[in-house]
Amino acid sequence: MVQLVDFTEKQRFNSPECKNHMRPVQDALDVLHGKWKLLILLALSGGPLRFKEIQREVGGITAKMLSKELKDLEMNELVQRTVYDTIPVAVEYSRTAYGASLNKVLEELHNWGLQHRRRVMRKSRAVEA
Repeated sequence: MVQLVDFTEKQRFNSPECKNHMRPVQDALDVLHGKWKLLILLALSGGPLRFKEIQREVGGITAKMLSKELKDLEMNELVQRTVYDTIPVAVEYSRTAYGASLNKVLEELHNWGLQHRRRVMRKSRAVEA
């Protein structure tokens, strides 16, 4: 488990410990940045899907953006593209074992999102009343 460190203001910006502590988070954000990548990985958590199936599952993503995001995910070894020699050619996308290593992250984001929705909706109901 990652230990969150309480840095003083001066240490926060200058210390190598702080920079080393933040670097892995920045690396993860660089790979998973954007609105769609985690949703695509979540859609693929149920098993392999074809392109149009992913587009329907994610909802709101354009074909061009989905294609770009799948290429990025494949390049980072989180998604595998399988081409079947059929007529017409069939292509399926699935999460790799490395992609599945994000299950805990997705689960925690899901739980936090539920908690956040309840909190925000409770506040918005109080404002309406």
